[in-house]
Amino acid sequence: MICTHDQVVGNQYFSGRVLGSTESDDVIQLHPDLKPEWDAIAAHYTRIGLSHTENVIWDISFHHLSGHPEHEISVFYFGDAVHANSPYLGLFQGLDAPWYDTVQWINSKNNFMTLADELGIAVPKTVRYTSPSSIDLDDPGVDYPLYLKPAVSVDGMGIVRCSDQQTLTKALATVAEGVPIQLQKEVNAKTFLNVQYRSTPNGPQRLAITEQILDGYNHLGNRYPTVYDAWDLVEPMAVWMVDRGMQEIFAFDVAVEEINAKPNYLAIECNPRYNGASYPTGIALKLNLKHWTHETFTSRYRSLSDIDLNGLEYDEASHTGIILVNWGIVLVGKLGILLVGSPEKQLELREKVKARLE
Repeated sequence: MICTHDQVVGNQYFSGRVLGSTESDDVIQLHPDLKPEWDAIAAHYTRIGLSHTENVIWDISFHHLSGHPEHEISVFYFGDAVHANSPYLGLFQGLDAPWYDTVQWINSKNNFMTLADELGIAVPKTVRYTSPSSIDLDDPGVDYPLYLKPAVSVDGMGIVRCSDQQTLTKALATVAEGVPIQLQKEVNAKTFLNVQYRSTPNGPQRLAITEQILDGYNHLGNRYPTVYDAWDLVEPMAVWMVDRGMQEIFAFDVAVEEINAKPNYLAIECNPRYNGASYPTGIALKLNLKHWTHETFTSRYRSLSDIDLNGLEYDEASHTGIILVNWGIVLVGKLGILLVGSPEKQLELREKVKARLE
């Protein structure tokens, strides 16, 4: 894995979640363990009218990226955020150096904050450090409660809430010397948004703003639509990224405060890659879905063919039902599912899905 840490259970099977966003002439790489599930997921997508590619490479090795020059490259993360001395860095640099350089730079939360300051983008109070030892714990400017964040982190890994100096000292003891970090003042947020773009030759294309469903710092899902509009906050940075070579999908995390009964938006970080909201959004755009939630469910089943979806699957006429998105993780007892319909219908579908999977 080159971006998501191995602690994320079923990480190796996440490749399946992009299938619903593909078209017939695409080529997709899938983990070979997912091959027995192919017939079931293909049949599900056929029944709900969702097009997808059938050109599958049952191998997730990176050398395939340079073997299809007639296709544009689309990957979860264009680089390696986990391994400092990755053997794949030369491959990515050779394929598209500006894209690679942009991703590597903005993937650092510290660099993100530096650029936000330059562009005048509102952010929470954040102090950046090159290493844990550079923090003066007695500095009166250290404002609690705060979050200790590694400059490079995915899926909330390594983020610790610190209510006082004692908890910060304890958290810092777990961070290796030389690891860049930041201390970010806690935001009294009403909600958090995912603001998603696609790079085009004409600049950044707005895709969707979704509200994040969180468990602590971990991302569980997204809902659409939202009453909040944070495009103007992050648009200057989106333009900056595309101008410097960013390709494909990218997004920003934005906190929403309520001040005098009005929303106040604060940019938290950039995801210079696909993210949890990208995959349901891709399907939603293809099927023109207006109201949906994407969540991860636990399941006692370990194969799609054992799950009864009868009466629950998305119906084009009523614009309601469920769509399997992250289907590969059924192998580890989980499923990422789109719940389509009004908020009331989503609640109904959620309970029915839980009952079917228990």
